[in-house]
Amino acid sequence: MMTEAQLFDALRQALWIAVAISAPLLAVALVMGVVIGLFQALTSVQEMTLTFVPKVGAMILVFWVSMTFMSRLLVSFFTDGLVPMIAGS
Repeated sequence: MMTEAQLFDALRQALWIAVAISAPLLAVALVMGVVIGLFQALTSVQEMTLTFVPKVGAMILVFWVSMTFMSRLLVSFFTDGLVPMIAGS
């Protein structure tokens, strides 16, 4: 039987893993948004695709590079934390 403290500890760990997985993508989206916003403000180019395409391209590239880190983190969380807790050991 799982205690309340174990449940809260598992939830806390899951939230930190979610933050660690989403942080690279969100950081790249933020940086690209600021860079593109500055470029648009300096050049007075207000094209909608200029804001969307480079940001999505950079996020796809960062996701592709950090995919192994993300999957390794999730697999270790499940195999070391959740599966033994569910199995009761």
